Amino acid sequence: MELSILVAKILTLTYISAGIAALRGKINFAQMIEEFEKSPALTFITGFIALVFGATLVQYHNIWTKDWIVLITIVGWISLLKGIILIAFPQSVSSFKSWYKNTRVWGIIMILFGALFAYFGFLG
Repeated sequence: MELSILVAKILTLTYISAGIAALRGKINFAQMIEEFEKSPALTFITGFIALVFGATLVQYHNIWTKDWIVLITIVGWISLLKGIILIAFPQSVSSFKSWYKNTRVWGIIMILFGALFAYFGFLG
């Protein structure tokens, strides 16, 4: 449970800070996808980081329960798969363009996820 709370706190800070940056216009996800298309090195490094983060969560937090803790496990698996895809199939970045057209919507979604993890990590 301590690991779940720690990861929830980390995800809280990550999601909320990125969400705020997206809402303030400091980051633009569509533009970031274009940068990934231009830079195989950036795609590889991002994939590597996602893979390491995901593999670590899957190794140490692969807990399939019927409560909030499973959300961390799902984030770990998604991150692991995303890392594998970015490293093995870097050209697939182009297929995600349509998902990230509206940065502000993603900012709101990220803040909501951050608030959910904040509830369980800091208050739960």
